[in-house]
Amino acid sequence: MLKRFSMVFLTLVFAIVMLLLAAKNPTGPNTVSFDEPVALLLSLGTLVLLFVPPLILSFFNNFTVKIISAIYQGFVVLGYLILIPVGYLIPSTSVIVTAAFGAIISVCSIIVTILVGSNNGSLVSK
Repeated sequence: MLKRFSMVFLTLVFAIVMLLLAAKNPTGPNTVSFDEPVALLLSLGTLVLLFVPPLILSFFNNFTVKIISAIYQGFVVLGYLILIPVGYLIPSTSVIVTAAFGAIISVCSIIVTILVGSNNGSLVSK
């Protein structure tokens, strides 16, 4: 349980870092920036709210709940993978590196979510 929670929490930390990097380098008038703290806090609150379901699901050891959590985290992986080409368009090396590490951590989180707590590492619990 603690391993699954810590991996999902680490993914949340990387997402917050990505949001702060986006606020540091705004690309236009309709993006998040440190100049508008209310919009930044709203974006941060929305981001944390989106990570509440996988954080809650990480406490349960049921195989079905693990699969649901892994599917939810798969959408997070897609988000990180989409941010990698965006980093090339901005161009920002820090966005590319953080998005790559976030994708790697998210994939590891999915693997840990499915495998930790199962009997002998098998996917089907008896």
